[in-house]
Amino acid sequence: MDKIIFIAFVAYTLLLFVITYFTSRKADSKAFFSGNRKSPWFVVAYGMIGASLSGVTFMSVPGWVADRGFSYMLTVFGFFLGYLVISLILMPTYYKHNLISIYQYLDTRFGKRSHKTGSFYFILSRTLGASLRMFIVIFFLHQFVFKQWNLSFEASVGIFLVLILLFTIRGGVKTIVWTDTIQTTFMLGALILCFVMVANAMDVSFGGMLTKVWQSDFNYFIVTDSQSRLCWWKQILGGMFISISMTGLDQEMMQKNLSCKNIRSAQKNMITFSLTLFVVNFLFLVLGAALYIYAADNNIAVSGDSLFATIAIDYLSPLAGLVFVIGLISALYPSADGALTSLTTAVSIDFLNIEERNDWSAKRKTHIRHLIHTLFAVIFVLVIIFYYYHQNKHLIDILYQVASITYGPLLGLFAFGLLTKRRVNDRYVPYICLLSPIICFILSQNSLKWFNYSFDFELLVLNGLLTYLGLLSISFKQASDRQ
Repeated sequence: MDKIIFIAFVAYTLLLFVITYFTSRKADSKAFFSGNRKSPWFVVAYGMIGASLSGVTFMSVPGWVADRGFSYMLTVFGFFLGYLVISLILMPTYYKHNLISIYQYLDTRFGKRSHKTGSFYFILSRTLGASLRMFIVIFFLHQFVFKQWNLSFEASVGIFLVLILLFTIRGGVKTIVWTDTIQTTFMLGALILCFVMVANAMDVSFGGMLTKVWQSDFNYFIVTDSQSRLCWWKQILGGMFISISMTGLDQEMMQKNLSCKNIRSAQKNMITFSLTLFVVNFLFLVLGAALYIYAADNNIAVSGDSLFATIAIDYLSPLAGLVFVIGLISALYPSADGALTSLTTAVSIDFLNIEERNDWSAKRKTHIRHLIHTLFAVIFVLVIIFYYYHQNKHLIDILYQVASITYGPLLGLFAFGLLTKRRVNDRYVPYICLLSPIICFILSQNSLKWFNYSFDFELLVLNGLLTYLGLLSISFKQASDRQ
């Protein structure tokens, strides 16, 4: 099986290199950063599905069913509400200011320190989040392929990052829009085929499998206990602000939207993407419930992130294992290529102001961009290795917890900028944005003991609110605002 997995990985990677070759020819900085604003909206919408789901979703959401049932769908409904806010409020602002990096808005609104603070928190958030998404896929492939060949985990990580670096360093957004489309196709195709094969293994039709899931103990959506992390309003509120923060205030996700030719196309992209994502997440949960039922019927002791992989590889047909691997591999590359491109953009635009440096030649700018791109690949390697030695049962839970801490300052900054006309003392903004996450982290670790209350994703809302109130405390009125 390890040879089959390796062949699938090599073939898929070669396909991406072919696409990269044709889309990155004659690509300049504008193509790298914004795709020359010529990306078809429907292609961006479709490709964003794969970029949003990632390997963490592919393995963790099915495994999460044992702990959360279908209550995660309330979070997904919150996602949809957040996407409406992004479409109607955030994206018009970004297009109005003709931004390359969305954090340039903070410079216009507040000042340079606010601008760099916002970009810093994106860099921190995306580095930790993208590394986590990549880790789960690389870990699986290492366990089933490279470990059998006596390669260390560190060497496996290095191999993957070199490949990812080679096919992302030139094309940027112009390439990613199209590679994400291919990757989404393979991921969704794998999901559908896995449904069919799990139903066959259970000896039921697709409808029969749905009936079993519906009649199972996993079939619950609403938890009313306000002290529970799964309480319905926490799920909806947290989901809404997670999508606003992790999509609307995230350079990687917005960079693809800003590559559309106009605001109308970008809004159609966002709404289409949000509706599709709702359906896809539901299918992952149904599949997870079916896998748990199959495991129980066959006395298979497995749960969490290893559920899907173990059953697909060890208990279903070799074809099922291959389909699963292809789906997982297709989830790896969107996590890496978009992250590397957006992080390179953030440093190049927000910190080096590379596009405005007329004293630098085009060749020098390209060399600097390539250096930044490579440095982030090295950082990814180090963070992924760290995750390897500090593993957790449910990585998607860790992903959202990290987002609740690191995206809070961005949420507060943009909310204050859009909802008020007040100015702030720019020099104090970094301190406000440092204090709020620290307070929230302390609360998240002690709230159950102190207040008999358990935080879930709504911690992000509190984080943003504390940042907002901190900015209010250092704000002042001004006769003319520079919005």
